[in-house]
Amino acid sequence: MDDKYLWILEYNKILDQLAGHTSFSAGRQLAVNLRPSSEEWEVRERLQETTEAKSLLATRTDVTLGGARDVRPLMRRAEVGATLQPTDLLDIRNTLNSGRTLRNVLIHLKDQVPLLAAKAELIDPLADVIQEIGRCLDDDGNVLDDASPALARIRHESAIARDRLYERLRRMVSSSDTARYLQEAIITQRNGRYVIPLKAEFRGRIPGIIHDQSASGATLFIEPLETVDLNNRWHELQLAEQREIERILAELTQMVGRDADVITRDVELLAELDLALAKAQYSYALRGVPAEMSESRWPVADAEQQVPPYEHPLHLIRARHPLLNPATVVPIDVYIGGNYTVLLITGPNTGGKTVSLKTVGLLAAMSQSGLHIPAADGSRLPVFSGIYADIGDEQSIEQSLSTFSSHMSHIIDILRRADSQSLVLLDELGAGTDPVEGSALAQSIIKTLVDRGCIAVSSTHYSQLKVFAFSTPYVQNASVEFDVETLSPTYRLTIGLPGRSNALAIAKRLGLDESILSEAQRLLSPEDLEVDALLANVKSASEAADQAREDAEQRRTRVSAMETELRKKLVGIEEARRQVLEETRAEGRRELEELRETIRRLRRNMAQAVGTTQATQEVAQEVERLLEQMEQPEPVREPVAPPSQKLEVGDKVYVSTLGQTGELLSLSGQEAEVRVGGFRLRAPVGTLEFRSREAPPPPTESKAVRGPLVSSPGVELDLRGQRAEEVAPIVSKYLDDAYLAGLPWVNIIHGKGTGVLKEVVRQFLSDHPLVESYRPGGPGEGGEGVTVVHLAKREQQ
Repeated sequence: MDDKYLWILEYNKILDQLAGHTSFSAGRQLAVNLRPSSEEWEVRERLQETTEAKSLLATRTDVTLGGARDVRPLMRRAEVGATLQPTDLLDIRNTLNSGRTLRNVLIHLKDQVPLLAAKAELIDPLADVIQEIGRCLDDDGNVLDDASPALARIRHESAIARDRLYERLRRMVSSSDTARYLQEAIITQRNGRYVIPLKAEFRGRIPGIIHDQSASGATLFIEPLETVDLNNRWHELQLAEQREIERILAELTQMVGRDADVITRDVELLAELDLALAKAQYSYALRGVPAEMSESRWPVADAEQQVPPYEHPLHLIRARHPLLNPATVVPIDVYIGGNYTVLLITGPNTGGKTVSLKTVGLLAAMSQSGLHIPAADGSRLPVFSGIYADIGDEQSIEQSLSTFSSHMSHIIDILRRADSQSLVLLDELGAGTDPVEGSALAQSIIKTLVDRGCIAVSSTHYSQLKVFAFSTPYVQNASVEFDVETLSPTYRLTIGLPGRSNALAIAKRLGLDESILSEAQRLLSPEDLEVDALLANVKSASEAADQAREDAEQRRTRVSAMETELRKKLVGIEEARRQVLEETRAEGRRELEELRETIRRLRRNMAQAVGTTQATQEVAQEVERLLEQMEQPEPVREPVAPPSQKLEVGDKVYVSTLGQTGELLSLSGQEAEVRVGGFRLRAPVGTLEFRSREAPPPPTESKAVRGPLVSSPGVELDLRGQRAEEVAPIVSKYLDDAYLAGLPWVNIIHGKGTGVLKEVVRQFLSDHPLVESYRPGGPGEGGEGVTVVHLAKREQQ
């Protein structure tokens, strides 16, 4: 992809921010050179690496490339035979150490980060190189005595020679014969040789070689002749030590040079891993997510079809411009490629049109570079073959010609390059020239983009283009909103509506004379006024529809949560039922075993008794017969009624759709109301299976006084909409019918409202002879909007 268009989008600033998260220069170089890929497999792999690195940092915060250096220049020097310095060799050792540590961590977490682990497995830690450099050098770069036997011997001899020399000089400066000629009784060094400070006026009193004098000339630093040989010996050993050190460093350099290719490859692998970790850290900084890769081509539907946002190939949810302050930036939703491929954004200056264009372009470039994008989960992006942008801010009148020429040059180049898989971003299309010609030119360019099939987003001020977008297939209007009350943009992007003209409203808010505004209003064409009013109505309708969708989604979420909670409770009920059955079975088995043991004991006692009678033998035979007849109790099973069994209120029924057993409360045509645990639900009669029915009480010899048989009025009475004075007769008749139908309880629905209907109902219930008790509805029964009434039990005589 052309850097020119990426730089217009300020993609280079994204790379600078990314580079700030790298650990060493090689990783930083990869970061600043990162470019979007147009290959789907490569984009997918890059995003996967970033996701794995983010997962790694979430579980292992100690993962780092600390100590790694870009030692590739040192490898080139080693290959040509230049001796490396101790600090260079330490950088090589630390880099190899860093690679070894990271390699071990990633291989250990191979299942969690397979791509990163596969890359880490290619790192050769060169343990022998690490060990040899560590054997020869300490952490400060000093060559250790153990680097070679010769160096250890030389340093030992050098230390002895120095001690001898120092001891001879110490005796001289302490001697009363020479001390009076010295400025101070000290031993110092000049030109690498030990000397003593002689007063200038006593020159010649102590034979020796002058190596230096003080700035004032009052002191001469001389090497006494009697220590020259000792000094020479010590100096020779120092030179020998230096030669041995140089030899050791040359050998270490040759060793490193032999593995130069391996070390260079290790550095490159470490740089790639450093970049992956930097992308993960940048994702955390942006609160980014990986964009889903859209594989469908566009448009996915005809222009007349309605396509939900999530089916568009490009669908950005709550997308934020990555270079703006995340605390203040307004997120936008953008979707393109379903039933339109060109999005035309209108709106006021500084309203966010350019930011919207750059947000789309930057997030597409970031995703194809393997970066997570600052948007919400579920955002989708295709892989574009090219990303082209013509975005400029020049708006001065005196530069209009040059501005138009510059824009047109960019557009010509874009049209020459863009294909059906490209993303094209055009800011202020047709601006900088005559509005009529500019509008006509903009329409022609948009038609070309539609015919070519590329996805395009363009901004404009021309009103003609709003109408053009309405009437042209595969072109969609969009707008950035403006708050006339505060005279400031809201930066919210609305797709499907063009931007309204706010010039007169802004002028009025700023205090322009009313007569001038009236004259301007009169000069507007009726068509313009009609279009503006129509746009206002469409905007209001769109906002109402959005609110309705949001309310519906909230209700759907609440219902889903209630359904989930109900299923959890039903599962708990079923588990409790199974536990009770299992405990019952266990208790039965235990009692059966105790009975068997008792019988066995009786049998043993009878067998041991003396003088067994015929009766005892008969008892024993009966015991044997009982033992033979005793069987293991059958598992408890739910009884199943014959298919022809007719269901009645009060029956125990099995709800096949839930796999639960409940009580049948009411029947209404092909629908039934069933109580399952503490919940009431409606279910088709075809999903219910009869399980059991309570047997009627046995008849008595006395005459039974029974009420008339009536059909069930149902377990609910809805009084909502009734006046207070109408309630008493309705409730009284309903309670009579419910009592005669044998219902144990009923629900009276009166709603919440002002509470008057509720008070009238409950006052009536408090004195009614058929009411045993009543209470407000529970959380799952309607709350204060429902009164649950428990009816008195019918008596039979």
